Amino acid sequence: MRSRAVLLGTCLLGCANPSSSAPETHVAPRPQAAEEPEVAAVAETPTPQHAVDLADAPPAAEPPPPPVVAPDGTQGVACEQAPARMSCIPAGPFLRGRDDGERSNEQPAATVWLQTFYMDQYEVTYAEYKACQKAKACPRSGPRYTDFDHPDMPIQGVSWYDALAYCEAHGKTLPTEAQWEKAARGPDGELYPWGTEPADCERAIIKDERGRSCGLKKAISKPETGRPWDVGSRPVGRYGLYDMVGNSWEWVYDWYSRSYEACGQACEGVDPRGPCEGEEPCKGHAQKIVRGGSWYWDETRATGTYRRAHFPSNAPHFHHFGFRCAATLEQARALAQAPQKEEAADGPTESAESNAASSAH
Repeated sequence: MRSRAVLLGTCLLGCANPSSSAPETHVAPRPQAAEEPEVAAVAETPTPQHAVDLADAPPAAEPPPPPVVAPDGTQGVACEQAPARMSCIPAGPFLRGRDDGERSNEQPAATVWLQTFYMDQYEVTYAEYKACQKAKACPRSGPRYTDFDHPDMPIQGVSWYDALAYCEAHGKTLPTEAQWEKAARGPDGELYPWGTEPADCERAIIKDERGRSCGLKKAISKPETGRPWDVGSRPVGRYGLYDMVGNSWEWVYDWYSRSYEACGQACEGVDPRGPCEGEEPCKGHAQKIVRGGSWYWDETRATGTYRRAHFPSNAPHFHHFGFRCAATLEQARALAQAPQKEEAADGPTESAESNAASSAH
């Protein structure tokens, strides 16, 4: 009897049916490690070295813009190193002329395409021209009025031939009329070197309610006629150019036509140079062009479109005109590589002191 009781107790403790439910106090086994969330596994993965390098690398440079191309297939050349005291005017189209003005010689407005070129930042000064004259590279010329001989004042009273001789002596040329206008107006046809606001004495040396030269009087005789100011006396305009309107009229290369329509194909297309390509003689054309207005005239002349004709000899009627030079790509490359000379012809002096007024000659 005793052994049967022991056997029965043993079965009660250890012979339970394996398919029966576990007691409520039983704890479910912990899932295997493979069943952990994937986040934990990713966090433990080391970052590849190349990913660190890419994170530290600077952003990739943007590809250069595509070159501009003229209607005839001419491909624009990017600006290169500019010669001293010159600015680069990049290739492309611009709006020349205007249809909303009162002067028919500014009409019609049209799109003209120019190759990259370079332009003097300042009008050529009295000191620069006289240095060229002293070196016998330029004809004797210059102002006939007293108080017009300040070193940094734009040279006045030179003929078109004198201006061209100076530019060629310095490895440059006179700007074409189209080049001058694009430099003054920019690619979008704004009327002024600073935008669309009319000229006043805050922006240009012109005649205003105070008189000529923004009220500056000429010394010695006829003070009311005024005189130019030193170059760069007003804020810089587009392309880093000074005094593109006001201060001094500026000779340009082309022969004058009574309108762009009358000029025809010679004033159209790519890099136009006007009638006869600017060469002489040019049948039916006797006058060249000056642009930009001056200290003597009011704001109506001080625009990027105003055109004035005059005989290239500056005779028989003498006028106080000046100029600045331009350079082609080839000329600019040669100038940029040439050693710079330290002489007056390099540009306006750092601090200009007025010379004593001289007698007219």
